Amino acid sequence: MFSASQSSKAQFLDKARQAREERRELKERERAAVQIQALIRRFLCRCRLQREIRREVEDFFGANESGSSKRSALSVFRIARKLLFVFNHKEDKERFEKLCRCILNSMDVENEPKVWYVSLALSKDLTLLWIKQIKDILWFCCEFLKQLKPDILQDSRLVNLHLTMLVTFTDTSTWKILRGKGETLRPAMNHICANIMGHLNQKGFYSVLQILLTNGLARSRPSLSKGSLTAIFSLALRPVIAAQFSDNLLRSFLIHIMSVPAIMTHLTTLTPERLAVIESHDLFRKFILFLSREAQCRDVCVCLEGSHTLCLLGNLVYLGSLNDKVLEEETAHFVGVLIHMLSYCQKYVSQKKSNLTHWHPVLGWFSQTVDYGLNESMPLLTKQLQHLWGVHMIRILFSDVLSKKLLENQEIAQLPTQPVSPQNSLPMKNLFKRAFQKSASVRNILKPVGGKRVDSAEVQKVCSICVLYQTTLTTLTQIRLQILTGLTYLDDLLPKLWAFICELGPQGGLKLFLECLNNDTEESKRLLAMLMLFCDCSRHLITILDDIEVYEEQISFKLEELVTISSFLNSFVFKMIWDGIVENARGETLELFHSVHGWLMVLYERDCRRRFAPEDHWLRKDLKPSVLFQELDKDRKRAQLLLQYIPHVIPHKNRVLLFRNMVTKEKEKLGLVETSSASPHVTHITIRRSRMLEDGYEQLRQLSQNAMKGVIRVKFVNDLGVDEAGIDQDGVFKEFLEEIIKKVFDPALNLFKTTSGDERLYPSPTSYIHENYLQLFEFVGKMLGKAVYEGIVVDVPFASFFLSQLLGHHHSVFYSSVDELPSLDSEFYKNLTSIKRYDGDISDLGLTLSYDEDVMGQLVCHELVPGGKTIPVTNENKISYIHLMAHFRMHTQIKSQTAALISGFRSIIKPEWIRMFSAPELQRLISGDNAEIDLEDLNAWQLAAVTLLLQWDTSLLQHFSPQKTHGVLWGLPRESPGHHLAVGHPS
Repeated sequence: MFSASQSSKAQFLDKARQAREERRELKERERAAVQIQALIRRFLCRCRLQREIRREVEDFFGANESGSSKRSALSVFRIARKLLFVFNHKEDKERFEKLCRCILNSMDVENEPKVWYVSLALSKDLTLLWIKQIKDILWFCCEFLKQLKPDILQDSRLVNLHLTMLVTFTDTSTWKILRGKGETLRPAMNHICANIMGHLNQKGFYSVLQILLTNGLARSRPSLSKGSLTAIFSLALRPVIAAQFSDNLLRSFLIHIMSVPAIMTHLTTLTPERLAVIESHDLFRKFILFLSREAQCRDVCVCLEGSHTLCLLGNLVYLGSLNDKVLEEETAHFVGVLIHMLSYCQKYVSQKKSNLTHWHPVLGWFSQTVDYGLNESMPLLTKQLQHLWGVHMIRILFSDVLSKKLLENQEIAQLPTQPVSPQNSLPMKNLFKRAFQKSASVRNILKPVGGKRVDSAEVQKVCSICVLYQTTLTTLTQIRLQILTGLTYLDDLLPKLWAFICELGPQGGLKLFLECLNNDTEESKRLLAMLMLFCDCSRHLITILDDIEVYEEQISFKLEELVTISSFLNSFVFKMIWDGIVENARGETLELFHSVHGWLMVLYERDCRRRFAPEDHWLRKDLKPSVLFQELDKDRKRAQLLLQYIPHVIPHKNRVLLFRNMVTKEKEKLGLVETSSASPHVTHITIRRSRMLEDGYEQLRQLSQNAMKGVIRVKFVNDLGVDEAGIDQDGVFKEFLEEIIKKVFDPALNLFKTTSGDERLYPSPTSYIHENYLQLFEFVGKMLGKAVYEGIVVDVPFASFFLSQLLGHHHSVFYSSVDELPSLDSEFYKNLTSIKRYDGDISDLGLTLSYDEDVMGQLVCHELVPGGKTIPVTNENKISYIHLMAHFRMHTQIKSQTAALISGFRSIIKPEWIRMFSAPELQRLISGDNAEIDLEDLNAWQLAAVTLLLQWDTSLLQHFSPQKTHGVLWGLPRESPGHHLAVGHPS
């Protein structure tokens, strides 16, 4: 019974609680309903009020457009106040445009002060309200400007409207109220304008102008009209001038206006009078002095990031090209600013693509965000930057260097140049003797003389300029060739820069720069940058000059100067390697090494093709071959680097011995050498003399790489299958190898052709008529490689350009097809280079980017580029045409044949083994020395072979030409002193 009463009590309490909760929820619903109703009533009331205000505004402007009467400034102010109270960007866009036109129209009325909108600024009661209203209106104009696209016709009209509002109310010059007696009010009105402009600046006025300028100018063709661009630039200058060029305003102007792509170029084209304003205020000097403070320059660069920093750089360079006086007076500051900005960009330039990089048309792979919207303006930006390496600016910046005179001896006629074949077989002793007897009086730059203090102002200035251009080369990676071409345009810059380099330091030359390598000071880095720039530019120049320009015309450098320079470079690179500097080189030091080494190798390869240096010029007499061989045996890094980079400092015969030693070591490693405990594997082949090539090809092409390198025994049989007498102890194989090589290289077989001049061999472009011609070329490569591997010399004279391909030189960035073209067809080379020198309009010749060839009676047109037969050759693309033509003749036509032969050759001979030889030296390795045979030496040796086989007096040979003498003596054993020692092959 007790439990029942407790249960009823609990139920009662639950019901009471539920009732309270229901009453509370009811009150909440009633309160929420009241609030919702209030909000709705307020919203509806607000909407009704907005509709009424907008209707009133519409009625006001409708009446104004009908022209029934002129509206007073007070009525405009009141209606504007109402519109601004309910203003919405989307809904009130047209009404706002009408308001702006109404205000501008009021400012154009003559002699009616009450109509002038600006007259309200004179009312004590309305001044502050008017100022606030005009600030709001002008900022709304700015916000509309950010959204408008100047390339759309309707938007361009609105741009003009809003710009006119901004121009009108940020300057008092057009206010009619200030005419006559109102002139006394001008200071107060100017103060109001300054107040308005200050408000706009705080809100982000310069960002608005930047967006508008970028939308209108960052394209291939500007969409801003002359009036719009004039207005924008005037608006941008007003705060700067009003603030008397304060740092804050200069900073904003540089970041937002001067970073717009090619804005200075567009000003020159559309509104040149604005440039006069810049000049009148000496703005270029102020920009340079502001940025010359490192902290300020870094701040600007960080705000802009890479792409826009480059745009600012382009505009500054362009301004510099227009202000010679300021550039001459502020050279140091100008150069310093450009170096700092380029160095900032360089930090983010990457050598390769990654997940963190973006592609930039000028900088290459860039690790900062790239604004792809600027890509259309990159050609204009590049044109601006080109002024930096243009002749005009180079003359100003390098004035100290170019003002020097190189002493010329007027009595000395131009040095005679000997017509030398591409194989360079004729001696040049007389030429060099005459050259070096007179060289001291030709120019005063042949030897490092020293005497100029490296800490002098002149040297520091030149070093800074060289640092600028070197930084430009390493930063603007995609236009590097343009920069180098510009820097080498003046013929006297590089010789005079070399003369300047020779004067540096107490003694000048090598010692100074080697000391700089060991000193990690800023001064040393600047001196090395000068050397690096000289090497990069000189290498580029010599690469693009043809033989006539280098040897006959001697553009920029005399031949004896090249001799002196190459001697310096040779010593410098040798010291860097031998002193261990290259082993641990990183960053700038490694770049310097590659720069100097690249220039050295261009000169060396040019000398290999056609001599300008004396005998033994490239050798290092202080390097003993025995010491080098010992270091190589000990795997010393410096010896390996020497062999990798400058093998030419070692005498040729020692390199041949080194090559033979490498081959011997590999034979021992592969077990191909006879020992007391083991004999090498022997491959036996049977050859029919009547089908020597076919049998050799079938039996040898299937052999493995090691089997080809091993011992091969040949058994000759006649047509009846009967064995010939004789035991092959390499002699029969040697005969087989010589005979098969003689057959495959016979031009009648059409696997190879001969050059037009000296009849040297190269793959025939029409060899494809043979079945399996690529397999044949690979087989030929293996046979040639086998001959070299075994030290068997074969009489196969190759064209120089083909030897270069065999060495892999054509993959080098410094390789020039045009330079090698004479070794293929000297007449064709002369015809091509005559196009380069043609003074008239080359298009009159009717050439196209194609090559017509007679192939077995049919005329075949080869396009040098896609669609080339429809692209005419003009003065602009004639250099490209020359290089394309040379590349086609020597590479494209025989690309597959050459690749197959090289593949076969390298299966026997490792590429690194022959990289220590030049093209002529590789020919000597293959075919032996082509020097004249010393008949007195031949008599002295009393060769039994000559006595037994030839049975005649050697005096008869004196009546023969060197070529015939070689032919007569071709049957001599290769180990005979008269031939073998000259070749450099050990017995």
